[in-house]
Amino acid sequence: MTSAVAGDVLKGPSPAGKPHKSVTGTRKVLAAGFLLPALVLLGALVVYPIGYSVYRSLFDQAGSSFIGIDNYKTLFTDDSIRTAIKNTAIWVVVAPTVATVLGLIFAVLTERVRWGTAFKLVVFMPMAISMLAAGIIFRLVYEQDPGRGVANAVWVGVHDTFADSAGYPGAHPLPVAPLKPGGGGSFLTRQPVHAGTPVRLPLVGVLPAKMPSAAEPAVAPKAAAGSVTGTAWLDFTLGGGGRPNVIDPRELGLKGVTVEAVKGGKVVASAKAAPDGTFTLPAAADGALLRLPDSNFREPYNGVDWLGPTLVTPSIIGSYVWMWAGFAMVLIAAGLAGLPRELLEQARVDGASEWQVFRRITIPLLAPVLAVVLVTLMINVLKIFDLVFIVAPGSSQDDANVLALQLYRSSFGTDADLGTGSAIAVLLLLLVVPIMLVNIRRMRKEGRR
Repeated sequence: MTSAVAGDVLKGPSPAGKPHKSVTGTRKVLAAGFLLPALVLLGALVVYPIGYSVYRSLFDQAGSSFIGIDNYKTLFTDDSIRTAIKNTAIWVVVAPTVATVLGLIFAVLTERVRWGTAFKLVVFMPMAISMLAAGIIFRLVYEQDPGRGVANAVWVGVHDTFADSAGYPGAHPLPVAPLKPGGGGSFLTRQPVHAGTPVRLPLVGVLPAKMPSAAEPAVAPKAAAGSVTGTAWLDFTLGGGGRPNVIDPRELGLKGVTVEAVKGGKVVASAKAAPDGTFTLPAAADGALLRLPDSNFREPYNGVDWLGPTLVTPSIIGSYVWMWAGFAMVLIAAGLAGLPRELLEQARVDGASEWQVFRRITIPLLAPVLAVVLVTLMINVLKIFDLVFIVAPGSSQDDANVLALQLYRSSFGTDADLGTGSAIAVLLLLLVVPIMLVNIRRMRKEGRR
């Protein structure tokens, strides 16, 4: 009754017989007035730049000659831009997927543990760091030198646990030493060795600071019947005063050096030196020449070239996932909190395993949230610029190139070409639009439910 009266009041004639002013019409005018400043800003900051970018992409580098779609042809013929397109495609497929999957795993696993909130806080903390700061952090993490780069320090530590990487690059005998060059970087004893007669294998050319931390003071070899014994050591006394071919008290053993017994060109026995440099060969070594193979003098294992041409893109994607997995986890955790628990419990009562509950109930119910996270991250990686610019060194930046970085290089580099830069900007817009349309369609579908 009240609404009917209200409708009569709004639509009916006034007591004086004159129709009322349309309240709806008045609201449209007011709405237009309120929206006008926002529309002006939208036109100035969004519509005009897009329109001008499309216009500028049709002109040459100087902007004076119309060249049609030649700039767009350049996008698919220039090697650097093609690499950027390929890397951008890798980013769009890999980075959002990995970040979303990790976020889902973290959200599900931390839902039932007491310290789940603390774990989520730790995982989400990188979101508070700017891309610039994260780039600097991971430039240091991926440093080639294991003494500075965390990634290689861990990698070398694991490698050295399972494989001996002791190496003494630059080591060599003195001219008066009982060793001579054996070809290919190896060294041979000048005379055959015999069981029961200790052998001394002195080397120089290794900085004391480069010696393994486990190296111990060298010990003079002891004779052993039926065996060939000896000591390989660094014949150098820090501060001077040492005697050549004599084991002095402060000289260190060459831990891990491989010693081979060679007869007739064949290796008949081999051994590795202990931390004090001593080694023992079986009786088969009697009458053989001892050889220190070239493997002893190679550079020690120095880890992986994370920022080299091959691994630079996966490495940078790893740093991006480190930052954004927390974002995905928080959104997915919020979705998990809203799931109807009775459905999950009913499935368990019916005999479903946890994996079946997760795959057939949790994932389908979380599909809208997962779609939001995935689409958001896909749009985000299309604009990735600063992380690639900071982490990738100059020597491999071309290999890590992406469209947003190429847009900057083409538009503001030493040989700037605003025509090509505008074409790249338009291409990026065209790549974002389909993702946005899918997102808008999904949001409308959700709104109709």
